[in-house]
Amino acid sequence: MAEEKSFKYVILGASVSSGYAAREFINQGLKPGELAIISEESMPPYECPNLAKGYINFETNVTLAKNLVCARNSEKRQFPQWYKDKGIELIVSTEIVKADLAAKRLVSSAGKIFKYQTLLVATGSTCIRLSEFGIQDADAKNIFYLRDINDVDQLALTIETNKKRKVVVVGGGYTSFEISAALMVNNHDVTMVFPEPWIMHGLFTAEIASFYEGYYAKKGIKIIKATLASGFSTNLCGEVTEVKLEDGRTLEADIVIVGIGGRSMTSLFKGQVEEEKGGIKTDGFFRTSVPDVYAIGDVATFPMKLYGDMRRVEHVDHACKSAEQAVKAIKAVEEGKSIQEYDYIHFFHSRAFDLSWQFYGDNVGESVLFGDNDPKSPKPKFGTYWVKYGKVVGAFLEGGVEEENKAIARVARTQPSVGSLEVLSNIGELLIGSRVNRNRVLVSCPV
Repeated sequence: MAEEKSFKYVILGASVSSGYAAREFINQGLKPGELAIISEESMPPYECPNLAKGYINFETNVTLAKNLVCARNSEKRQFPQWYKDKGIELIVSTEIVKADLAAKRLVSSAGKIFKYQTLLVATGSTCIRLSEFGIQDADAKNIFYLRDINDVDQLALTIETNKKRKVVVVGGGYTSFEISAALMVNNHDVTMVFPEPWIMHGLFTAEIASFYEGYYAKKGIKIIKATLASGFSTNLCGEVTEVKLEDGRTLEADIVIVGIGGRSMTSLFKGQVEEEKGGIKTDGFFRTSVPDVYAIGDVATFPMKLYGDMRRVEHVDHACKSAEQAVKAIKAVEEGKSIQEYDYIHFFHSRAFDLSWQFYGDNVGESVLFGDNDPKSPKPKFGTYWVKYGKVVGAFLEGGVEEENKAIARVARTQPSVGSLEVLSNIGELLIGSRVNRNRVLVSCPV
């Protein structure tokens, strides 16, 4: 007879959202033995985003232990002992191959059965691989993807045991943006290749991108735009030696890092739960179409109240906040109480070299640039507002101090009306000017 275990709550997946959900359960009065986290990985939930930069930066000597949840909030790390002390069963190295949502049970590859009363799906997303497009030798040795700790461990080992290497980063998005800077800090020869007309095309305007492309070039990173990786060459050991580009060029490479996007991991639930826009559809409490099943983090497509539509967001900020919202919603139902619906605003941020930017809101409509975005400036500082239907819907700022970043967050949240882009540009200039001007702007404007 198959081994069975039963829990009041089960979190499936050890993504960053799992760790924050566990912490919120504790905050809500979880009793020992009520919660289990089941994961295919061999360690407790960790802060995945830092894999693309800090974890492979040997100058800062970052270890996995330093990146366990809740590292981003500078709170106590949730080591395996933390889960044990709280009475949470951490079931790692366990692959779930079947989810029967109607029967409320999960089945592992070893045949073990896990029953639950309430399930939180926190399976996250997986990377899109070049082999899916039939690209030659896309699975060669030293071609890396950065979705789990095993891949990053192998990359870190390869970098550590081989000094300066020629690295080609395929992709121009968020992961590629950060990993390229981290590799250059570690003194590697870095080339970025992507098909879009500029870096971070999904978020940046051309004017924002021109600054970062110029700054990266100044640091020694080579950028090749508007072409694709179409194949690879390998040596007798099966290691990558060249990247073949669609435009006919070839790039010498000791290491290739691929960051071309991801997709949510929903295959276990196909045909059992309603999906939308590549994720599991939820309401503002992260309840799915199946009773007692919630979805959080990357895997959830949820109503974005501020914009009146359904969206799926891949970012650590949303992963943490959605986890906390779902747990609060679960406990509210149990106690016959009510909570507010999730009211999230897009938030992205990054640190690369000595730069630091934050973005809030939506990057749609017309845009207006303000400040100094010359990559040769000793202290560049600039921003952008996005305007749609006469309202500011998004705001970006490079080099902002804390109060300035809070100001652009308020702008994106309150969506003030604006008479003209010129007026908005002037407000932006005041925002990043002297402290006296900044205080006046904060008082007199919607920010």
